[in-house]
Amino acid sequence: MQIVNDRSPSVDSTNVDRLADFIMFAQRSFLLDLSKELNNGNISYAQFFLLGYLANEDYLNMTEISNKMGHSTAAATGLVDRLEKLGYVQRLHAADDRRKVMVQITRKGIDLVGRLRNAIAENISSIMAAQSNGGAEEVPPVYSQLQEFLKNR
Repeated sequence: MQIVNDRSPSVDSTNVDRLADFIMFAQRSFLLDLSKELNNGNISYAQFFLLGYLANEDYLNMTEISNKMGHSTAAATGLVDRLEKLGYVQRLHAADDRRKVMVQITRKGIDLVGRLRNAIAENISSIMAAQSNGGAEEVPPVYSQLQEFLKNR
């Protein structure tokens, strides 16, 4: 397989390639850890990713959920139904329009997201602590910029 490089010539392709390889490897590794935990709670990746979105918001309405998840509203409703039955989210109605359904994460959902996030953070912390070249200080600005870019897509 040939990988096409259509990057700007002013970008250091070695660092870009290293970061891309790291992200791909980390994604595989973290998803394996995540799958073990999610199997215990009987929720899917999509449901967990929805919980991750909800953990950072006061609430989301069904249209916002379907847009963030890239699903139809019907599929988003199915995700919310399952999470609500498990006690990870709750549905609320807007005070000004009772037809408008808002979804909010519960304490149980926040605890699940926090536990999995902390497990990932502990792994990253161990790796960064083992670095002997002092490169750990260079990481946060790049990842903060990547996170902001991806959040706004």
